[in-house]
Amino acid sequence: MDYKEYITTPYLLTREQASNFLNIDPKSFDKYIRPHEDLQRFMIGRQERYTIKSLVQFIEKNSI
Repeated sequence: MDYKEYITTPYLLTREQASNFLNIDPKSFDKYIRPHEDLQRFMIGRQERYTIKSLVQFIEKNSI
């Protein structure tokens, strides 16, 4: 992600934005990443939001 993209990216990402950031299909995000309890998420009403930092930490922790 270059500097311009970082500035225009919202701090709290939707499911679609999170899957875009990880460069995976939203359905793959739902199947392989979202179910994990150690993925930090924020609830806004009934909608989940994710930070880039939490996504990166999750991937680093769960990579082989």
